[in-house]
Amino acid sequence: MAIRLAVRLTPRGGRDAIDGWARDEKGQFYLKARVAAPPVDGSANAALVLMIAKALKISRGSVRIASGDQTRLKILEIEGVAQMDLERILGQP
Repeated sequence: MAIRLAVRLTPRGGRDAIDGWARDEKGQFYLKARVAAPPVDGSANAALVLMIAKALKISRGSVRIASGDQTRLKILEIEGVAQMDLERILGQP
């Protein structure tokens, strides 16, 4: 079973980093992330997938963008990691 994770991505953010949790206007939590890659030809999305996979110590193929590949707010589906481990590594909202 895949875990769904909302991420707000900032491309051309200067460096690859996970910047913690925030809440949108509807009260939904999302993870803030930035990558150095520009939003051209999917390179920012690829950098995000790689960064999340490295942080969780899983394969790149276990992380996919389920929706939002053309927008800043993305929904990731992550396989092979428990919710407990995700919260331990990325923090809790």
